[in-house]
Amino acid sequence: MNFSPVNIIGTMPEIYLTVLGCLLFLMEPFVPAKKRSLLGIFAIFSLVFAMIATFGLNGKGLPLYQGLYIVDPFSNFFKTVIYLGTIITILFSLPYLEKEEIHLGEYYGFLLFAAVGMMIMVSAGDLITLFLGIELMSLCLYVLVGLKRNSNRSVEASFKYFLLGAFAAAIFLYGISLLYGASGTETLSGLAQFVANPGALRPMVLAGMILTMVGFAFKVSAAPFHMWTPDVYEGAPTVVTGFMASVGKVAAFGVFLRVFWVAFSANRDHWSLLIITAAILSMIVGNIVALVQTNIKRMLAYSSIGHAGYAVIALLNPSRDSLFALMFYMFAYLFMTLGAFGIILILRRKGIEAEEISDFVGLNKKNPMAAFLMLIFMFSLAGIPPFGGFLAKFYVFMAAVHAGYTWLAVVGVLLSAVGAYYYIRVVMAMYMKDPVEPVEFTPNRMEGMALFVTAGMTVLLGVFPLPFVHYIETSLAILVP
Repeated sequence: MNFSPVNIIGTMPEIYLTVLGCLLFLMEPFVPAKKRSLLGIFAIFSLVFAMIATFGLNGKGLPLYQGLYIVDPFSNFFKTVIYLGTIITILFSLPYLEKEEIHLGEYYGFLLFAAVGMMIMVSAGDLITLFLGIELMSLCLYVLVGLKRNSNRSVEASFKYFLLGAFAAAIFLYGISLLYGASGTETLSGLAQFVANPGALRPMVLAGMILTMVGFAFKVSAAPFHMWTPDVYEGAPTVVTGFMASVGKVAAFGVFLRVFWVAFSANRDHWSLLIITAAILSMIVGNIVALVQTNIKRMLAYSSIGHAGYAVIALLNPSRDSLFALMFYMFAYLFMTLGAFGIILILRRKGIEAEEISDFVGLNKKNPMAAFLMLIFMFSLAGIPPFGGFLAKFYVFMAAVHAGYTWLAVVGVLLSAVGAYYYIRVVMAMYMKDPVEPVEFTPNRMEGMALFVTAGMTVLLGVFPLPFVHYIETSLAILVP
């Protein structure tokens, strides 16, 4: 391993966050309980500092550490999204943790380490490096899900997530071992060369591809590997649920793209059927089961499964159109999902989180601003114009049409129309019914700032997407020639 200055400079954002995360853990015992918000502010400045370092890298497709790590515009885009999502999560966390009496200083350290794991994932040029990034992210999330130590739901969700995550990790690692046994390499470039060889050992490679796909499907909560999602989303602290549902999923799709479009692109005919199956199952399970949910966190959990199905469609054809569609989808999905969970964690009934859809009944008459913000996020998730979610789905379905999968785009549109019902049901409850019990919606400055950013970006991505389109287009280099 060559620790040259180029390698060190290329990974400085990850080094910064790791060192600052360790510093957070060291600072925590010396910070009084009433001033733990200072740790959150420190974490935000740490993320901003790492973001500036990322922008400072020109990202011309530089392979680092003998190809184990890749810095390119593609990875820098996903790192930027990870920074933004984590910063918004911390803004929501500062007052939320106080209200729930779980304001633990190590929370911010685990958030930073989870972000580092995601950054390693999207820059991994080697399957072992990728596995290390996935496990760093996962181990932090297992702890964060069980942050409410006095809540049986939270502890149960953490335990379920840990057990199922361990199984998924074992399956993924076994897939890596099969690929290494067949090809003699675990680097993505080496695998790409081997798979393109007509004399490659196909059965073992195919088995390895399937097992690695299972691991990725678990991380993006795509059916039929979605079983953990509803219980974990419901039991975890709402701010952690929003982080997992948005930032974690964005990072998982980023690495999904790199592995299957770089390492396995020559073998696309063998895995395209698996992608189609996962997309259809996810859209059906997510949208149909969400119709009968009464808990809004469980409803959004099944919604995220459906959205995983829409996004997976863009993986079918390695082209610039498909790559742009998926990156735009993930960018828009981050803000509308974080915003929706932000409304849920601020809304209170008798001092307790308002998690039931019935808690939103008549909200417009009690707090028009809260109802309007939730309307923006629900309409965007449903894919209704003029919000970012509409353009995101439009780009994905058009990419499928251009790739020759018109029938799959039609299936996606139909199931998206079905899914619109449960989003509109929340809007109808807020605007067309009289309130039953009083609820409180009193965001402080931090929460207000986070809601302003998420709602503003959701609207901007729908009505004035051009600057973001240009930014994403400049990030398409390297992954797809």
